[in-house]
Amino acid sequence: MSFDLALFGSKLKRYREQFDTSIVQVSERTGISQQILVELEQGSRRPTGDEVLILADYYKCDYQFFISNERLAPFEQTETMFRRYGSEFSRDDRWAVQEFLFLCECEAYLLELIPRTGRKSFSFTKIGTYFKAHGESAAIKLRSYLGYSSSQLRLDVYNDFRSLGFHIFRRKLGNSNISGLYIKHPTAGKCILINYSEDVYRQRFTTAHESGHAILDETEDFVVSLKSDKSNLVEVRANTFASCYLMPPEFIRQIPDSANWNTEKAIEWANRLQVSTEALAYALKSVNLISSSTESLIKSVRVPLAMKNDPELPESLSTASRHRREHLLKRGLSTFYVGLCFDAYERDAISAGRMAEMLLVDERELRDVAQIYGRTLRYGD
Repeated sequence: MSFDLALFGSKLKRYREQFDTSIVQVSERTGISQQILVELEQGSRRPTGDEVLILADYYKCDYQFFISNERLAPFEQTETMFRRYGSEFSRDDRWAVQEFLFLCECEAYLLELIPRTGRKSFSFTKIGTYFKAHGESAAIKLRSYLGYSSSQLRLDVYNDFRSLGFHIFRRKLGNSNISGLYIKHPTAGKCILINYSEDVYRQRFTTAHESGHAILDETEDFVVSLKSDKSNLVEVRANTFASCYLMPPEFIRQIPDSANWNTEKAIEWANRLQVSTEALAYALKSVNLISSSTESLIKSVRVPLAMKNDPELPESLSTASRHRREHLLKRGLSTFYVGLCFDAYERDAISAGRMAEMLLVDERELRDVAQIYGRTLRYGD
């Protein structure tokens, strides 16, 4: 099949417009002249191999998407998503989403190279039209599938949903109204982005919430979860799933004196469950254990920051190491993903240069990443 110049040019232009970037800015970042970029977008010039690779690297896209007339990429989903949600995504947040999808593609590739044991597939068939019942039933079924009893709490939600094949990354977004999003990547599969700007307990709940979308809304190309969109039935269903997965109703009913609450008790149990007081109040109200006034009382307090721990920032780390690792987490680099990259490198499956690309760093920064995670690079790499 011949190379379609017009299609290639259209892809370039639509990508650039998705990210609200000018020809001048692309030229400055890639080193390709403005004139050549204009001709490439117009389909009047055939790109060189280097130009394809440079542009694919700039847009964090598989170069084969640019040169193939059929190759799929998450292009259509993001284009529709950005158009639908307009101002919710700033230019920086659009780039963050694109980098997140690049990480998902890389993770899927690495998992093919070095498969992890214990990975499972899970499916749930919705019955009836009662959205909240869908969420509760799916959570109960998944907990049973993973071998959890109703009294087992403080689950490692990141590991749980990664074990189902979901690609989960946390990344700092500028818009605090976006809790997270789910995208069905055409090659990587189910991809979940959690806004790292949120409270660590909220991130945990959002991970379960977005995983609920991946299970219950898997026919959708994407779902964006906004804090301001609480009445949407799809969001209510995902909230119910997250609540029942993290706080099974059977357990909630067994909390001592579960109808009577004060602020100290609210903080104590929210911290035990590793959820926000808002999520705790929602769970209690959903099983009719508290009144509206008690619900408001519980929501009025917060678990102190000093009581919370991020599972990817263990207390054993020094202050400096915590800050350096947190910086990488804000960029989307999970401990799980970094480990995959180094495992592949140590098995000679990828080069140091390719690993740096996958970690969104240059080769100088790669040495810092290796040090932060206690990994080593071979001499000369």
